[in-house]
Amino acid sequence: MTADTTPITHEETGPSGGYAAARLHLLTQEEQSGPPRRARLSRLTDDWLAGLLGDARRPTRVALVAVGGYGRSELSPRSDLDLLLLHDGKAAPAEIAALADRLWYPVWDLGIALDHSVRTLAEAQETATDDLKVHLGLLDARHVAGDGALTAELRTGLLAQWRAQAPARLPELHELGRERARRQGELPFLLEPDLKEARGGLRDATALRAVAASWLADAPRQGLEAARNTLLDVRDALHLTTGRATDRLALEDQEQVARALGVLDADTLLRQVYEAARTISYASDVTWREVSRVLRARSARRRLRGLIPGRAARRGPAEERTPLAEGVVEQDGEVVLARSARPDRDPVLPLRAAAAAAQAGLPLALPAAHALATADAALPVPWPAEAREQFITLLGAGPDTVPVWEALEAAGLITRLLPDWERVRCRPQRNPVHRWTVDRHLVETAVRASALTRRVGRPDLLLVAAVLHDMGKGWPGDHSVAGETIVRDMAARIGFSPADVDVLATLVRHHLLLIETATRRDLEDPATVEHVARAVGSQSTLELLHALTEADALATGPAAWSAWRASLVTDLVKRVSAGLEDGGAPPRATPAQPTVAAERLAIEAFRTDSPVLALHPRPEPRPAVEDGGPDAEPDPVGVELVVALPERPGVLPAVAGVLALHRLAVRSAELRAIDPAGQGPVLLLDWRVAAEYGSLPQAERLRADLVRALDGSLDIAGRLAEREAAYRRPRRRLPLTPPPRVTVAPLGSQVATVIEVRAQDAPGLLYRIGRALDAAGVIVRSAHVSTLGSNAVDAFYVTDLAGAPLPADEAAGLARDLERALAEQFPPGSGATAG
Repeated sequence: MTADTTPITHEETGPSGGYAAARLHLLTQEEQSGPPRRARLSRLTDDWLAGLLGDARRPTRVALVAVGGYGRSELSPRSDLDLLLLHDGKAAPAEIAALADRLWYPVWDLGIALDHSVRTLAEAQETATDDLKVHLGLLDARHVAGDGALTAELRTGLLAQWRAQAPARLPELHELGRERARRQGELPFLLEPDLKEARGGLRDATALRAVAASWLADAPRQGLEAARNTLLDVRDALHLTTGRATDRLALEDQEQVARALGVLDADTLLRQVYEAARTISYASDVTWREVSRVLRARSARRRLRGLIPGRAARRGPAEERTPLAEGVVEQDGEVVLARSARPDRDPVLPLRAAAAAAQAGLPLALPAAHALATADAALPVPWPAEAREQFITLLGAGPDTVPVWEALEAAGLITRLLPDWERVRCRPQRNPVHRWTVDRHLVETAVRASALTRRVGRPDLLLVAAVLHDMGKGWPGDHSVAGETIVRDMAARIGFSPADVDVLATLVRHHLLLIETATRRDLEDPATVEHVARAVGSQSTLELLHALTEADALATGPAAWSAWRASLVTDLVKRVSAGLEDGGAPPRATPAQPTVAAERLAIEAFRTDSPVLALHPRPEPRPAVEDGGPDAEPDPVGVELVVALPERPGVLPAVAGVLALHRLAVRSAELRAIDPAGQGPVLLLDWRVAAEYGSLPQAERLRADLVRALDGSLDIAGRLAEREAAYRRPRRRLPLTPPPRVTVAPLGSQVATVIEVRAQDAPGLLYRIGRALDAAGVIVRSAHVSTLGSNAVDAFYVTDLAGAPLPADEAAGLARDLERALAEQFPPGSGATAG
């Protein structure tokens, strides 16, 4: 909307009564609102005050200056008038005081709140130096009446002072904003938000103007002005409907304000407010990161000048870019796209960049988010396996998921990836137990679920169920019933198999079942247990539902979960588990028989008594079928690497260590012994691997390093340690990950002891597990390794040297020792830096 430029006559503004009538008329005109009304109200007030100053005797050079919101011409109906009477200091104090009275008393007589001051130029600059808030208000100084040159001199001096002091003042301004956010909360999630003081409110928008005035950084402009005007429009309507100078949008006022703005209802009003606040919050995050970066760079240049005079010092330190994933690098504390990245040809890149950023505990840079958003490369439906893995990795990063998700949201990428997300985006929840909007609650549930991934055999399904469990809240009726239908479609779109889709649908349909049953039904009644068992269907689904219930409650708010509730749910789960037929661990699939090609490799390995390996290209992504669902099992991730070699100790850590050295991430692996020639066992390892970044190594190079690893001439441990030290960044805030968990699977096998490992995936993890098992003196008969997002879920079938299962006490001791070793080598948060 453009400002109203209709001339305002003296008859409208001359006497105070005329101004009051004109003001009332303007505020009651329904056809004029928003920025034009605020601008016209400011001009109306300017002319009235100019008339007051013109009628008064001026003993010296004076200027009447609007500051703060009035200086920005943002007068709301009940706004204070922030005024400065500026003078040159040559008149007697009594004369200046008399002039001030001629100006202030008419304002008070009309009942308008007034924030006033009387200062010379020197006094104004001194006060600005002493008080940051005063300086901020004066940055918006605007001439109203009197000596315009005096006002111009004031503005010039204050802006120069602000720019000179910016390196010291901006951190102080940033801290003021953080303290205000701690007191007032985050506007995008408050049921009764303070439009001005809460994080993402008008104060933050004003702070961004101050940063821009410093010339050190500028806020992202897209949508920012519209967001600020949305909050100002809501405040205008709030003032008019309540008749009070308030910035708090109370519950009892929301319907009236919505009607005044022509909005459908209070929920629609809150969504608009939340969207505006998120825009301002995200712009603030980006801007303050840029301020910190500029100040760090200045400090580094100053230090460098003390050591290296001349041109090199002026340039500053060389740019450092650390690879994180294919097409993704870290630069100056942010995640950016590599120079070789092609967003227009790589549809998985947005998810890969987001997952890398979240796992590294780093923000996704604004230019990177913008480049990803403007690229025209849509994911096929169903998603390829890599996209699904990167999505799960993003969800599993814990609290670091949130800022990266917000960056994707601000760029419009979330609704592009998940179109159904639009219905829950910024949707308020009026239940006082909930502290978040629906969409943020879903993300928070995934954050909580990431801490519970060691409790379940399918952490990928837990994380996806967590982020989708309330999708039905955007539709009429029971949100659990609606959500089941929605999630079936979304899970198929993401590329899950039909069996996994069924599990996710069950979790969403019954995500309230455990908490409602445990707190409302008699757990001693067999019918209660039978009802839950019939709904859940299997032990593995019950395990997932238990973790989802806890994550959902923890993400809701403090009142939703307690030790008492947790004990009731745990008791119910134990009773249901005992009643399910598959009360033990979920059965593993029977390992596939070796292919003819694999058997040939095994025969050659036996004949040559040396390792033989082959790399098979990755299959092309399967095309989507017409109805958008998967036409078969999802395509695998990466390439297939088959290794055959005569059985000997140390094979597993040797192969895993070589892969880690070549930056090959293991997505899945099968190890088994076969006897192709009938004369002795040959170990066959079938790996699904993917390059972390860069191209795949040649098969011959892998084989040469494997031979060296087996004969002891390749120091894998030392090489991995060197690389970890080289790539570790002390400034990086590592994601919080749950500790590893190692258990002995009950009823796992009759011929071997099954050791199950659940841990944060990291380069070198499988190598360290293999070394620990070798050091324990056990033989790995077979292994089944899977990587689900950022979680490794591995099973190792081990025996003693005689080929028998381990005694129970030895197996338990081995699990404890392995868990302790992994905890020491991969402490929580280390997954982002382990290579």
